[in-house]
Amino acid sequence: MTSGVALIKKLATAFGPSGCEGAVEALIREELQGTSAVLSTDKMGNLTARLAGPEGAPRIMLSAHMDEVGFMVTEIEESGLVRFACVGGIDPRVMCGRFVKMGNEEKQVPGVLTAKGIHFMDRDERKKMPSADQMYIDVGTTSREETEKLLSLGDFGTFDTEFMQFGENGAYVASKALDDRMGCAILIEVLRTLSDKHLPLDLYFCFTVREEIGLSGAGVTANRIAPHAAIILETTAIADIEDVPPARRVADVGRGGVLSLADRSTIYDRDFVQFALKTGAEHGIPVQVKRYVSGGNDAGHIQRTGAGVRCIALSAATRYLHAPISVAALSDVKAMENIIIAMLTNWNEGGI
Repeated sequence: MTSGVALIKKLATAFGPSGCEGAVEALIREELQGTSAVLSTDKMGNLTARLAGPEGAPRIMLSAHMDEVGFMVTEIEESGLVRFACVGGIDPRVMCGRFVKMGNEEKQVPGVLTAKGIHFMDRDERKKMPSADQMYIDVGTTSREETEKLLSLGDFGTFDTEFMQFGENGAYVASKALDDRMGCAILIEVLRTLSDKHLPLDLYFCFTVREEIGLSGAGVTANRIAPHAAIILETTAIADIEDVPPARRVADVGRGGVLSLADRSTIYDRDFVQFALKTGAEHGIPVQVKRYVSGGNDAGHIQRTGAGVRCIALSAATRYLHAPISVAALSDVKAMENIIIAMLTNWNEGGI
């Protein structure tokens, strides 16, 4: 059973772009063996782990998505080079010259994502950033036939970057896919902690698919569960760097989980947010409020299901989101675990 940094690394380095989450699901199932949770996977590929409560107990959904941004093979050139489409939102400025993995859950091949070399650009071309449709992936072949032995149209790809722990005493982690494999790791740790606690709650730990392309598996899961309330675990893009005004910095790495008040898809339940803030204050657990309205997550789908669901989003402040390498603080991960456990074990006090 993996835990801590090793668990984040195991999940973050797994291959799992939107629509190809099977390998990540298998790893999570492996990690949940030995707990008292009942596991099930639906037709879309969403994995749900239930810690059943007493009859009539409030149904609480805890959700994190398994997928990551990536690529899909759309064409193989006569030269063997691969053309692709982005799966999810990726800034073209972070793409050129990166290592990638291409394939599916069972097998991947290495490649390099690149574009026309600057030495061959004219003056006007050098002033513009190439778009994704002007880039290609080199998988080390010299013909279409050779590439077709390795890849097919519709195969997927992800960035391929080394996981790193760095900073004083290893306080930070850097990796691809911290969005949202950190959320998945937190759910696993919380479930393990609560597995034998027998809380008066019906808990559903949901590892969902296809968040990055907006075709959310979380909505399907919420329709099935019909939760009374939901806690959505995410990462949030931030800008706690120089030359960014304080009001646009969104949140700060190392200051605890980030509670959203509103984003582009959701206005969050005020009482639920206050319960989280109060819980953090009473238990000495750092938590911060998102200072900028931006982005969105699975809450936008979950809150609209059934008769409506009371939602909060708790995110890890993450630098360089959707890039080949993102950065987050391990202290924030621990704070997020602690505040969720404190909220669930003191649920009746919240009036939710």
